[in-house]
Amino acid sequence: MTTERIVGIGAGAKELATEDMTLNIGPQHPSTHGVLRLRLTLDGERISAAEPIIGYMHRGAEKLFEVRDFRQIVVLANRHDWLSAFSSELGVVLAAERMLGMEVPARAVWARTLLAELNRILNHLMFLGSYPLEVGAITPIFYAFREREALQRVMEEVSGGRMHYMFNRVGGLKEELPAGWTARARKTVSEVRGRMGDIDDLIMGNEIFRARTRGVGVLTQEQILQYGVSGPIARASGLDFDLRRDEPYLAYGDLDVRVVTRSEGDCLARFECLLDQVHASLDLADACLDRLAELPPGPINQRLPKVLKVPEGHTYAWTENPLGINGYYLVSRGEKTPWRMKLRSASFNNIQVLKELLPGNLVADMIAILGSMFFVVGDIDK
Repeated sequence: MTTERIVGIGAGAKELATEDMTLNIGPQHPSTHGVLRLRLTLDGERISAAEPIIGYMHRGAEKLFEVRDFRQIVVLANRHDWLSAFSSELGVVLAAERMLGMEVPARAVWARTLLAELNRILNHLMFLGSYPLEVGAITPIFYAFREREALQRVMEEVSGGRMHYMFNRVGGLKEELPAGWTARARKTVSEVRGRMGDIDDLIMGNEIFRARTRGVGVLTQEQILQYGVSGPIARASGLDFDLRRDEPYLAYGDLDVRVVTRSEGDCLARFECLLDQVHASLDLADACLDRLAELPPGPINQRLPKVLKVPEGHTYAWTENPLGINGYYLVSRGEKTPWRMKLRSASFNNIQVLKELLPGNLVADMIAILGSMFFVVGDIDK
């Protein structure tokens, strides 16, 4: 039976009463980039409540850390955010090195910084290509993957891996850089920089893309601080914070780190931050290559005992991963395995803010907002 209710729009206005509808997006849905589930409550076509439901990819990484030694942990740490594998490895080795009081050779420090920035560019190019797909533009992903493939060849040559590099070790890197690799890396960085204008012109000059993203999904600084949002998403709302500049690690203290920010906090601002960060990271990669060329020959790692034991104590090592702050809280009891290792992943905090961000928006805009949050589901579920 249809009922009527009086509403306060004009004198004697009436509208048909409707019931809220619950809609599940996921856990397997193209716009969720994996097994993320969103339970939406809809009033017509407008979202009135949203609940992220996570855990479909949970593999208990933190418990697995406790039964692996400090070499084996690296292979687990680079898998929760598979687009930022090299950067995720860094937190583990930096925490162990700090506990050991170990000084890493200068060449390893600069090579790590270079590879971390190349990994950041690879991560951002994936989202720069895939996000326009969310709003109906298929062409940009071909351009983004052209640049990704060029950089992947550089990363694969040095490490042997295309996604899970396993190139970090406690005390440095796995092995020496291949002969002539830095020259090939420099050439690739230059080529990618020269072609980034194609992606910029293709997307940023598109009226439809700008109409679908400008003013949509505005995230406030207050929401960012409440939920611990970090990375490009936070900086797109004006939060001028980047660990590489504000709490330097590796060689970032000796580099001019340009922190990309916007003030609008909408989908377009988040995309612009990602695009500008690629240019900033290309500049950092060139600076690292210049410094590596100046360094004298020397070791790229420390010789370690066959059984590596970390002294008793605890520490927290955090890094500015491509998607935000990634931290490892390491507790050791002097054994070859950690007693406890807690992972603070960027995507976990970033995705929780959706319950504040989505209500009030149309279902059609939900896809644009979700895609602009730039998350990896494994990084959420761990």
